[in-house]
Amino acid sequence: MTHKRFELVSAAVFLLIALGHLARLLLRTDVMVSGRDLPQWPSGIACLFLGYLAWQGFRLGRGRI
Repeated sequence: MTHKRFELVSAAVFLLIALGHLARLLLRTDVMVSGRDLPQWPSGIACLFLGYLAWQGFRLGRGRI
């Protein structure tokens, strides 16, 4: 696997996970772990962070650095 392909695949994975967190925020779904509700704000932070990683990965994969 070349560096470009790895960067693009990684960016796609980060984007999918970020979209999952965004869907959780928009749909206001509850997540329970060990009988406790997890708050929504960690998904907001995760969405921003993973979106940034996806953006950087796509940018690197296209050679625009």
